[in-house]
Amino acid sequence: MYKRELRPLCVQADFTVLLDERHQDAEAAREQLSRFADLVKRPGHLHTYRITPMSLWNAASTGMTPQDMIQVLTEHSCYEIPLQVTSGIRKLADRYGKLMLQQTTEGELLLLGEEELLKLLSLNKTISAFLLPAGSEEKRAVRLEARGLLKQELIRLGYPVIDLAGYRHGEALDVEIREKSVSGKSFQLRDYQERAVNLFYREGQADGGSGVLVLPCGAGKTIIGIAALARLHCDTLILTSNVTSVNQWKAELIDKTTLTDQEIGTYAAAAKEVRPVTIATYQILTSRRRKGDEYSNMRLFGERNWGLIIYDEVHLLPAPVFRMTADLQATRRLGLTATLVREDGHEEDVFSLIGPKRFDLPWKTLESRQWIASLACTEIRLPLAHEEVERYVAATEKEKVRIAGENRTKIKVVRELLQFHEGKPALVIGQYLTQLHSLAEELGVPVLTGELPHEERAVLYEAFKAGKIPVLVVSKVANFAVDLPDAAVAIQVSGSYGSRQEEAQRIGRILRPKRGDNQAWFYTIVSQGTKETDYASRRQLFLLEQGYRYALHEWSDMEQLLQEKSIEGLREAAL
Repeated sequence: MYKRELRPLCVQADFTVLLDERHQDAEAAREQLSRFADLVKRPGHLHTYRITPMSLWNAASTGMTPQDMIQVLTEHSCYEIPLQVTSGIRKLADRYGKLMLQQTTEGELLLLGEEELLKLLSLNKTISAFLLPAGSEEKRAVRLEARGLLKQELIRLGYPVIDLAGYRHGEALDVEIREKSVSGKSFQLRDYQERAVNLFYREGQADGGSGVLVLPCGAGKTIIGIAALARLHCDTLILTSNVTSVNQWKAELIDKTTLTDQEIGTYAAAAKEVRPVTIATYQILTSRRRKGDEYSNMRLFGERNWGLIIYDEVHLLPAPVFRMTADLQATRRLGLTATLVREDGHEEDVFSLIGPKRFDLPWKTLESRQWIASLACTEIRLPLAHEEVERYVAATEKEKVRIAGENRTKIKVVRELLQFHEGKPALVIGQYLTQLHSLAEELGVPVLTGELPHEERAVLYEAFKAGKIPVLVVSKVANFAVDLPDAAVAIQVSGSYGSRQEEAQRIGRILRPKRGDNQAWFYTIVSQGTKETDYASRRQLFLLEQGYRYALHEWSDMEQLLQEKSIEGLREAAL
């Protein structure tokens, strides 16, 4: 293996790719590599990516060919690409499209593919149980009710299926997008929003109408969902993460479409309204009195002839809803998310049951067009409080994470950061309720956690948006689908271990465009030399995938910048 002129990538035989971020072409290489490889770690200046079957199939679903992928590696690698990598990419990526589902005019569901492959798959007992005895050369008849389960099992065996069996239209719905919103503002889709809807719908073709759209927080995923609903003109079920999000979806629908209040139902604990457009939470669907009981609210899926189901924050989709979705393959399905990363590793279920990735828009692209705020990310490391060191050493692994997260020294850092950014709406975000209540008391600001009733949360959100509350301490209830457009500073004091989802969602709270400098600041405060530093590195991977960089500062150095009131120095250090 010979070495070429210095280039940013090193492709290894185990399908990992090392990216040297110090290279002048690193950003261009990262942008192309991230289309078909996943970032897994970043020790120092070397970022490690892994090429997986799922990363290849998602790339293939957007039109990228095996040759495109190999060309990216060849152009940017400082060594010759190992033969097993090029052959592996061809073998795996070529599997996308080897199998297809189609429905005949008589309503028969067929699995199509090369006869040799179909024979091999038919030997699998699970697969054969989904097939009917009838079949012919390069075709196998499939039980109609097994459409989703078959796709799930085939992708686990390494064969993604292109589903061309089509969809029912559902109940017709008279709805249009307004040119001027009810609030009086002119309204039209941004070009990327229009493109995302087009790629999902695919002009009504058999392979259109199911899939996942990946867009940053602040890019208007709700607007895209509404536009898809208006394009299809059918009864729609919208599933989202919490009651706050339910209310926001309803408000946007009323403001930007011709739908009336009577046509939109909310299905939650307080009221269970089933209307032409119904918005429900994942939590209500999966609630039950006792373990082992039926999920009684799952009946919502059969309450109307839905033509479209929208899965907001699809990366949070719980297992019981996956199981129900397997039975709904004849209904169009749209997944919306800022990240395809699932902490449970079930990305393949999203692919097979909701659909492949249809559109992916990097955060940096939106930032360059000023659709979202320019973001500066900084990790601040500080020592563990002296009185907590002995307790930390003697603690269990789980206890160590919490002790590091609740480090009392963090309060001083939070206070100084808030003083530095005085006048900018700020969120202080954390994991542990004791810590959050203590911070709120020390700072003299309100605290918003899951303990508060939804009505009281709404009051605090509105007061923050109106500028009456300059600082709000929030728990993980504010991670998802909370619209606080003016928040410009977020200070993370503790998090859920190494959750990349959470990092993305928390940063999403501050990415809406800002008046003036259009600048947002994200700080994460970490206890030096503890388990928390490892988890912080894992959480940051998502932002690095998007092209952002985290500045790393010891608190002593950071404090000097704050005391100098050097906003430019701070921005340069972060960027």
